[in-house]
Amino acid sequence: MSKDPDDDLRLFREKMSGVRRIETDRAPDTRRRPSPRARFTRADERQVLEDSLTGAPYIDAHEELSYRRPGVGAAVLRRLRRGRYSISSELDLHGLTATEARVAIDEFIAECLDHGYRCVRIIHGKGTRSGGSGPVLKPLVASWLRRRNTVLAFTTAPARDGGGGALYVLLRS
Repeated sequence: MSKDPDDDLRLFREKMSGVRRIETDRAPDTRRRPSPRARFTRADERQVLEDSLTGAPYIDAHEELSYRRPGVGAAVLRRLRRGRYSISSELDLHGLTATEARVAIDEFIAECLDHGYRCVRIIHGKGTRSGGSGPVLKPLVASWLRRRNTVLAFTTAPARDGGGGALYVLLRS
């Protein structure tokens, strides 16, 4: 039993004959809009400015970090992430302030370069005790390493070597 499509169309048009088209399905908005308010206080604005100048954006404790200097191939970073380079030395920054950590990193990298070390591990911690503001050292360490010409690449270490609390760092030989 097949129906003629023309019958369906005719029946539809009959049923819709008294219907008016509505331009919108929304009622007009008659509410008063609130006046604009500043989203930040002066202190908040100062903090945002300071954070932007330190080069250390908010980073989640579990966020993976990775960086490779221009000219360093993606395969090098992939091998570093997989732990294919032998770790020659490590630095643990637990318990240090940001200032102490920066000095420690500078001295550590200088010493590693003197010894000809190619790959090292820096343990910055996950920052789980830093409170709601997130980790302190993790973003700072990443920022400092990016600025050093002697650092070719770095990436978050695998879980067996510290995971989100440690970095593998590949140095210029």
